[in-house]
Amino acid sequence: MVPDKIPRVPGRKILVVLPLVLLAFLLWWTLLRTRTIVDTTPVGRGDIELSVSALGTLQPQSYVDVGAQASGEIRRIAVQPGSVVRKGDLLVEIDPSVQQAKVDADHAVLDSLRAQLDGGEASAVLARQQDERQRRMDAEGATRAEDRQMAQATLRSAQAHVVDLRAQIAGASSTLKGDQAQLGYTRIYAPMAGTVITLDAREGQTLNATYQTPKILRVADLSTMTVWTEVSEADVRRVHPGMPVYFTTLGDDRRWTGTVRQVLPAPPNAPADASSPTEVQKGAGTGGAGKVVLYTVLFDVRNADHALMPQMSAQVFFVEASAHGVVLAPLAALQAVAGKTDVYTAQVRTPGGDIVAREVRTGVHDRLRAQVLAGLQPGELLVTGIRRERAAAGRFQW
Repeated sequence: MVPDKIPRVPGRKILVVLPLVLLAFLLWWTLLRTRTIVDTTPVGRGDIELSVSALGTLQPQSYVDVGAQASGEIRRIAVQPGSVVRKGDLLVEIDPSVQQAKVDADHAVLDSLRAQLDGGEASAVLARQQDERQRRMDAEGATRAEDRQMAQATLRSAQAHVVDLRAQIAGASSTLKGDQAQLGYTRIYAPMAGTVITLDAREGQTLNATYQTPKILRVADLSTMTVWTEVSEADVRRVHPGMPVYFTTLGDDRRWTGTVRQVLPAPPNAPADASSPTEVQKGAGTGGAGKVVLYTVLFDVRNADHALMPQMSAQVFFVEASAHGVVLAPLAALQAVAGKTDVYTAQVRTPGGDIVAREVRTGVHDRLRAQVLAGLQPGELLVTGIRRERAAAGRFQW
């Protein structure tokens, strides 16, 4: 038997099909094939801090608002904003004409009463002598009862007049002291050493101190400043007296440090005086529905070079915990273990490319990182994600 002939593919067809197969394989390899991508981040060292942030306003710790207790025209102002004064230095002079006139009138009244007292005392002495004479004559039966009674009444009247004059003199002396005090108020002196930070009056201005004390200026000791800080109700429980705190100001890279002095127990009301330190609390505290309640936290800071000025804004950080030069890991790469505090699991990529699980114990942590106490070493690669993507995704980017 003659065997059947084996069909053969013409050479031209092979030359056409083979490149197509190779092209299809190449397209699959480069475009359609998927691959596994492991995202990692290295474990390193650094500093970490858990803090409460807030905004604050700087105010002098010690200050006095100087007002006028006497009415009249301002004759002279001896200082300007920024002037450094000592306790007892003259600040302001008010025209003393009215007060001086009252003092002069008081002296005149007092002199008149004292003269009347001298006359009254002389009359009382004479009345006493006449009364004694009538007593002797009455004992000898040489006078009438009517004359004896008249002498007694005259003596008592003279003595009462002397008592009345002495009371009037005491009242006039008191009035004189009050008017002398008012005269003294026309010269206003510094109640403390410090710097004049505000001046609210001008020479020639007329002051009326009858119903309220007009404010003229403020003297403050700028060597120590107080930071009035607004802390939200969500964070105020984390802040307590004695807590370390630091802040920065606009345009200055320095970090100022201190400790919390006081947490005020209630939100402040809207200030009635715009120059009060509590103006930092405008819109806070007892706001309407939907507004965040803000509490005031105070702390002091030394200001020896006077670089800090009243009303400066401060970015404040209350430090709950901190660690320096420790092993740090991103929280995004850690998975919390149920029922355990500060214990997590993590996936680590070994130098050979394998992925192993670790139990990690942490310490201080913020919203992004955590201090590693055990389970990881610096330089190890933490797996932050495992994903699959087409090979072409990394080749063609627009």
